Amino acid sequence: MAKANEFFRNVKSELGKVTWPTKKDTYGSTLVVIALVIAVAVFLWAVDTALSTVIRGLLN
Repeated sequence: MAKANEFFRNVKSELGKVTWPTKKDTYGSTLVVIALVIAVAVFLWAVDTALSTVIRGLLN
């Protein structure tokens, strides 16, 4: 039990050292992630469409 108490004291101490992001930082990061997800989705859609067209052309 003493080891568990020591562990949780250490966890609490380490969490106190963490620099948590501000609301503004979190909002900005979220927008960047959403923009990148949309950009990758559009890129993959374009590649898929192009390859589908090429393959359809080769098979016909």
